Amino acid sequence: MSKTKEPGYKHFQNYPSINGEYPLLGPGDPPPFMTYNDNGKAPVLLVADHASRFFPAGLNQLGLADWVLERHVAWDIGSDMLTRFLADRLDSPAVLAGFSRLIVDPNRKLDAPSAFTELSDGISIPGNIGLDETQKALRVQSFFKPYHDAITDKLNAFKQRGIVPAVISVHTCTPVFEHVVRPWHIGILWDKDPRISQAFIDHFNQVEDICIGDNEPYSGRHPNDFTIDHHAEAAGLPHMGIEVRQDLVNDMDGARKWADILANGLEDILADDKLYCPLV
Repeated sequence: MSKTKEPGYKHFQNYPSINGEYPLLGPGDPPPFMTYNDNGKAPVLLVADHASRFFPAGLNQLGLADWVLERHVAWDIGSDMLTRFLADRLDSPAVLAGFSRLIVDPNRKLDAPSAFTELSDGISIPGNIGLDETQKALRVQSFFKPYHDAITDKLNAFKQRGIVPAVISVHTCTPVFEHVVRPWHIGILWDKDPRISQAFIDHFNQVEDICIGDNEPYSGRHPNDFTIDHHAEAAGLPHMGIEVRQDLVNDMDGARKWADILANGLEDILADDKLYCPLV
């Protein structure tokens, strides 16, 4: 892995080497995942499924114009910065996807129609129309699997140290979707495990001028919530999904501000040693 430290962030980001394991990636292409703050001391793992809008050269942006890559259909705008700043505040490691969700969505079951979506928010995705199983398998091998393997590796490293970690999935959402205005500044996604989410919601219900959504604008009970279901819920790990509105975090100052706001709500919750045990 190569290591870089970007201006504005406290810790280092590591990039895996591009090699024959990833058949759709070549020299100069973005990696399928990045890790950040690998030596973080908190018993918490942050994951960011939609932190990148990048495509390898060989996929030709799936036939999409450049302007589509600026839209929320290609990635969760601001989630990369938000995740890194939150990792800085919590001193937690993080795994961030390094590819556009339009190649294959890492937060979907692979048999879901939206895993290789042909239409997103009214925008046709030419390179996804008529994909055969071989083409899908190459994308899984090059992008989906390495990202999820990186998450598994981080969780196994906690396990080897005798730690039951909390897993927090960081997303951002567009402020208007299908002509519906979303009033929530922060949305919390959860299903069977309320240990983090309920205390977090209670905290922000006491904070003026912040609108918190309980399973809004998306629900943690929806089967599309693959990453948390697969890595955390199935193992009984304490977990929560976060959505922050994209207009709040679309620049570095906004991302830093809202990372601090999230951390203020999380730090006391995550400081409780009783949290770190499997839910049975």
